[in-house]
Amino acid sequence: MSRTRHAKKEVEDALRYAEIHGWRISIGGSHAWGKMVCPYNDKDCRCGEFCISSIWSTPKNPGNHARQIKRVVDNCTGKNTRDDSFKE
Repeated sequence: MSRTRHAKKEVEDALRYAEIHGWRISIGGSHAWGKMVCPYNDKDCRCGEFCISSIWSTPKNPGNHARQIKRVVDNCTGKNTRDDSFKE
């Protein structure tokens, strides 16, 4: 792993989950620890709602933030269309 670890264990676990599913994690930015970017970056992907998501450095509730990160990964429309193509 070439990136630095997130200070909150729950968030770090969620980031690893995102990386396993192909999401790219970039560290730095304005008012955030970093960002995660969808690997599909499809033009039909909910108008970009789930294509980029911020990762907070000190979330008020790390468990909720971790669940939010996993929800973004799981609800990615690019992932869902790719999974459907593998079933055929």
